[in-house]
Amino acid sequence: MKILVTAKRVIDPNIRVQVLPDGSAIAADHAKKTLNPFDEVAIEQAVRMKEAGHVSEIIAVTIGTAGAEEVLRTALAFGVDRALLIGAEHDLEPLAVSRVLAELIEREEPDWVLMGKQASDDDSNQAGQMLAQRLGWGQATFACGLSLVDGELHVTREVDGGKKTLAVKPPAVVTADLGLNEPRYIKLPNLMKAKKKPIERLELDDLGVDVSPRLEQLGLAEPQPRQGAGIRVESAEELVAKLRDEGQL
Repeated sequence: MKILVTAKRVIDPNIRVQVLPDGSAIAADHAKKTLNPFDEVAIEQAVRMKEAGHVSEIIAVTIGTAGAEEVLRTALAFGVDRALLIGAEHDLEPLAVSRVLAELIEREEPDWVLMGKQASDDDSNQAGQMLAQRLGWGQATFACGLSLVDGELHVTREVDGGKKTLAVKPPAVVTADLGLNEPRYIKLPNLMKAKKKPIERLELDDLGVDVSPRLEQLGLAEPQPRQGAGIRVESAEELVAKLRDEGQL
């Protein structure tokens, strides 16, 4: 069974980002970049399933500039078999990403796709659903549990009041939540070996996909600093009284 996993390069979610003075974009040129945490979980899960004998080949794909090779090296160090970079000079909207991945899937013919439910930079949470619709495949989103049982993917999702398990037959698109697993610590020898492994490259023109933007970003602004300091109260009764007296209830 062959799996395709995604590996988006994003600004490290643990650092504080800044907006350009003109408000046009995030100051990303010199910001630390890393593998999208949701995709990291998806890659870890794919590798675990391969180690369990359920998967024969894992292909990791990213869309971006030459610098995006670093997240593919990370994926190779995790244990994926092949890495593929689709060259793009700017970030693509989720609709364009779904089109690119759909065309690639037609070429690679994986049995199913495993990807992060969203990217930590734009938080769109759309590409996986759009991809499944475009392919006409089944989909199971926000996976916090995943297993292969008698040729079916059993996907557990967190819902209000508990968890729900769905069965979906491949081909399908599954999107991973952070609770799916805890990614392994990559050992230095694996990182060194990954640096020597080949990375395939395609250009958007090779795929013949329309990636023209459909949305216009009007501007960005940092959150306003909090006005005034908070206060401590001794009891719930005092809190309710203050809220009532200040007209908040």
